[in-house]
Amino acid sequence: MSATQITEGRTALGIEFGSTRIKACLVGEDPTEVLAVGSHEWENSFVDRTWTYSLEDVWAGLQAAYADLVADARRRHGVAPTSFGAIGVSAMMHGYLAFDADGELLVPFRTWRNTSTGPAAAELSERFGLNIPLRWSIAHLHQAVLDDEPHVPRLASITTLAGYVHRRLTGRDVLGVGDASGMFPIDSATGTYDAALVASYDELVSGRAPGLSVAGLLPEVLPAGAPAGSLTPEGAALLDPTGALQPGIPLCPPEGDAGTGMVATNSVAPRTGNVSAGTSIFAMVVLEGPLASAHHELDLVTTPAGDPVAMVHCNNGASELAAWVGVFERFAEAAGAPVGTDAAFATLFREALAGEPDAGGLLAYNHLAGEPIAGLEEGRPLVVRTPDSRFTLANLMRAQLYGVYGTLALGMRVLAGEGVAIDRMFAHGGIFRTAGVAQRFLAGALDAPVAVGETASEGGAWGIAVLARYLAEASGPGASDPDLATWLDQRVFAGADIETVDPDAADVAGFTAYLDRYRAGLAAEAAAVKAL
Repeated sequence: MSATQITEGRTALGIEFGSTRIKACLVGEDPTEVLAVGSHEWENSFVDRTWTYSLEDVWAGLQAAYADLVADARRRHGVAPTSFGAIGVSAMMHGYLAFDADGELLVPFRTWRNTSTGPAAAELSERFGLNIPLRWSIAHLHQAVLDDEPHVPRLASITTLAGYVHRRLTGRDVLGVGDASGMFPIDSATGTYDAALVASYDELVSGRAPGLSVAGLLPEVLPAGAPAGSLTPEGAALLDPTGALQPGIPLCPPEGDAGTGMVATNSVAPRTGNVSAGTSIFAMVVLEGPLASAHHELDLVTTPAGDPVAMVHCNNGASELAAWVGVFERFAEAAGAPVGTDAAFATLFREALAGEPDAGGLLAYNHLAGEPIAGLEEGRPLVVRTPDSRFTLANLMRAQLYGVYGTLALGMRVLAGEGVAIDRMFAHGGIFRTAGVAQRFLAGALDAPVAVGETASEGGAWGIAVLARYLAEASGPGASDPDLATWLDQRVFAGADIETVDPDAADVAGFTAYLDRYRAGLAAEAAAVKAL
């Protein structure tokens, strides 16, 4: 049956450009059934003090990942796809891809990692009354205007990486609303760029960049489920140079990695959200309405359906915790009783359960890099305690786990102060593999139920494949056009194996006490940055 779905094109293909891997994922008529996968590793480059990827690497990597998927389909099912029911493209959000009227790239692709936009972000945040992060596309554009870069008068369009790839495949300059919300603020009432802020920006730059109209530079905004063009013959050749892939396949709106993460964790309905913990950690919470005021700790983006989302993004996640586990793993090896990495994590995490609810007075700062929410331009990981703290292995490991959530909790407390209610947060990342530990502590830190479950291992590539499947079903014959949240509940996650942990009152009180000390102790962290 799977082979028949592939040969008849009753499948959906998702492609996501991550920071280190380009992944392709093929799903069947049942979106939970992954039929084939492919991937290609790539790396950004630091050229002339700019983090970038070359456009040649974009296409070479895309073709390699697609070829790998085709080969996987042959291995698993004995057939190779020549068409699909729908295709979706996703990529890292934000950044700056600037083109002239002939479609030529004017400056090298500036990715989200670049932090040279401080003056622009500050000026725009004050003018708009919203937090405009350094990585947003409008911050990159405005910095180019402030710096009088020679390419600005030649600008005809700007877009994201997903938008660029989609445009080359279809000829349409469009963007999913979730990805667009990381370019320029979105008005959730209209589902497109905020018209008042567009006018405000054009007025702001009228003297420095005469004739520049930001609305004319940005891609058209589309919600999930909207047709976003079809694969052209040129696009088919770009994706599959062998010539086997047929044109005419519909594409869903291209999306950003935050949006596909929300889809992959079924976190697109109001009062739901997700936490992703890895090298960095961030939380996305779908709002019921606009916030009362702007906060530098919160980025305002949207779901792929256009609902407003508050994002708390922290540069530092579980890397420092992993370093401590590595120290203990090496101790066991030196003592003649070696344990594997997974066993070391599991043992130390279980030990943390025996720690005191407030970690016995210990503090752990995980800041390897700067952390804007914490007011730190650079990082200095620290473990701090007072003479009367209870310095035990259990308390140390609980403090380290709490430290992963420390900066995140500062941002989430701002949301709580706005009266934002959360029914459930879905957590994903390696630290949640040991059952009942990191999940329980996160529930205590957020004072909200935290769900952990099995989702497709392909993550965002699967998420954009699901959005492509949604397009096929929402726009196909006899479509009932359900909203995205309902469709995910009924078609994708109805049978999902998900375990939810409610916050424990002692953990909530303990983490609150920890966070109070953590906030006060940031002065010691700042002093360490200055002194060391």
